[in-house]
Amino acid sequence: MDAPAAAPAVERHVAFPWDDVWGQDDAVRTLAAAASDQAGMTHAWLITGPPGSGRSTLAHAFAASLIAEPGDEAAMRQVLAGTHPDLTALRTEGVIITIKDARSLVERSYFSPSLGRYRVIVMEDADRMVERTSNVLLKALEEPPERTVWILCAPSEADLLPTIRSRVRVLRLREPDVEDVARLIEQRTGVDHATAEQSARHAQRHIGMAQRLATDAAARGRRDDTLRGVLQVRGVSGAVDVAGRIVQAATEDAKALTAERDEAERSSLLRTVGVAPGAAVPPAVRSQISALEDEQKRRATRSLRDGIDRVLTDLQSLFRDVVLLQFGRADDLINRELESELRSVAAAWDPRRTMVVLDQIADTRRNLEQNVAPVLALESMLVTVATGRTP
Repeated sequence: MDAPAAAPAVERHVAFPWDDVWGQDDAVRTLAAAASDQAGMTHAWLITGPPGSGRSTLAHAFAASLIAEPGDEAAMRQVLAGTHPDLTALRTEGVIITIKDARSLVERSYFSPSLGRYRVIVMEDADRMVERTSNVLLKALEEPPERTVWILCAPSEADLLPTIRSRVRVLRLREPDVEDVARLIEQRTGVDHATAEQSARHAQRHIGMAQRLATDAAARGRRDDTLRGVLQVRGVSGAVDVAGRIVQAATEDAKALTAERDEAERSSLLRTVGVAPGAAVPPAVRSQISALEDEQKRRATRSLRDGIDRVLTDLQSLFRDVVLLQFGRADDLINRELESELRSVAAAWDPRRTMVVLDQIADTRRNLEQNVAPVLALESMLVTVATGRTP
């Protein structure tokens, strides 16, 4: 879920359960009015905005206001905690949302509310549906029960099929300014303003990523090393070396993020079925352990691909800065700390070469979504950086 925020830099609507929604006053007003039956209520919503804009935080706040009676903070807190029986939420930890997951949501959507005013189905990663999975949702979105509300979240409308878009009301979130995010990070973490501003800028206003950069010097160092390494690529051998280092760093990062959780889940499962610590796993339990391990592998794959995608996002910002410099703009650079190196590239390259590189980065992101091997995809992209030509 997108990281919640404490206090925005702009005037906001302050009322539970919207307290953790930061910088989205217009969206809060729209959804609060709909939840109170004042205006615009519909059975299916699509909340769009870039990663880190607070899509899922807003979706769950909206769900709380729909399910709970006005003023029933206990029920609202239960929804926000994800434990209310009238809330069904899906955030896939795999590469895609499976048909099985979609069918489960559809089945739940036809249940009547058990305690609250509405039954709410939240799909946080609706952009991770392939076409056949999207088709599973169509009828449920078109003809839902009277007291069921669907809330889908995605980066943009274009990430969903037209048939899905035609059945939902779209709510677009605003992107906060770098300074707004920097002030928020200062308030949350206590870091100095320079670190907060740099982190907000490097994260391109992604609140969760900005907070991680601000509080993790190693993460800031890895980002800097990666960008400098890419700028120094001069041939195929260099491309292969840098691609390997990027994947290794992303793999280690993914393991660090998932290892502790994986072990906790395994220990919890063994305790639940009565297996003592260190004891042999009975044959009857092995299938459950195997299913858990398969789920953890899918989560690790997504975590790795998300990590590489963040690197590609950083590289897009790098060559976007080069384009700005090539056209005489230096007032809005994301990677100001590398301005000298970027100016050298901007002077040496034709703008068309820079655009070829940016196109190749975009193609690499799409290829990774199609399960192309990360090392091969990055090697191909970095050869383009080194030569200005696609392999």
